[in-house]
Amino acid sequence: MTDLPKLHVAVLMGGWANERPVSLMSGEGVAKALEERGHKVTRIDMDRQVAARIAETAPDVVFNALHGVPGEDGSVQGMLDLMGVPYTHSGLATSVIAIDKQLTKQALVPHGIPMPGGRIVKSEDLFERDPIARPYVLKPVNEGSSVGVAIVTDESNHGNPIARSAKGPWQDFPELLAEPYIKGREMTSAVVDFEDGPRALAVTELKPKSGFYDFDAKYTDGMTDHICPADIPDDIRDLCLEIALKAHKVLGCKGTSRTDFRWDEEQGEDGLFVLETNTQPGMTPLSLVPEQAKHSGIEYGELVETIIAAALRDHKRKGPAGAKDG
Repeated sequence: MTDLPKLHVAVLMGGWANERPVSLMSGEGVAKALEERGHKVTRIDMDRQVAARIAETAPDVVFNALHGVPGEDGSVQGMLDLMGVPYTHSGLATSVIAIDKQLTKQALVPHGIPMPGGRIVKSEDLFERDPIARPYVLKPVNEGSSVGVAIVTDESNHGNPIARSAKGPWQDFPELLAEPYIKGREMTSAVVDFEDGPRALAVTELKPKSGFYDFDAKYTDGMTDHICPADIPDDIRDLCLEIALKAHKVLGCKGTSRTDFRWDEEQGEDGLFVLETNTQPGMTPLSLVPEQAKHSGIEYGELVETIIAAALRDHKRKGPAGAKDG
């Protein structure tokens, strides 16, 4: 249980990223939960004057409910560090690394965390030849929520080589990350920072009713079944929890994070791979962190307060300089 004093919380949401609608839902859920628990809340839909609006608001803490750039990539974190305002979720350095899928690999793989191989490719080159053997996945390097992801197989209608008329992330991004496609099951595990340290909550299996777990499947009610806890062997469950916690610590995540996995059950433990670690997971009614928290006996409002408490502890630890991750 948290024991927060009554605070003035600015909930920062919206912005202009592809994930704006999700951020607005997350932010409104957070704001209502805080109001129900007696806190004063100021909702801020982020625009280019956000620094001035936060300064005028003078909150005790900012709850960062933004998703995508610039709320998740270190930009907002750096601004708040300079302003000396406490804020939830990860700091500048962690955010810069975790938003970039290639940098995340470079940080996690040397610590023994299994991730798919792959390489950065120029979108223009995809129309000449495949960057790696099919099947493979193409994804923007620094987008979340599966925005712009495409799976390229021998049977796909993208063409071979990919046709310029085909729809995919190559239309909107000059460079993409190409990774081998890992068959199997989609799973995720959330980590939350409690007063006695971070703890991985549970493992959820995600079963889209059609296609794969893309943006629409994540945020459209009824399109994906969430199996929490996942019906998987104990050793795989324990390994997911261990890896999620390790990724959280290695990256220096704060407040909460969520690590996504693919598991090829035919290969047992060797078939488990991390896809990414999300430093600002959604807080919508369909979001996975609140769902796993509830499974662990933590109601939504308490989860929000727990994340805020972690931010205040971290701000106190950093002191007046307040500009370094730990």
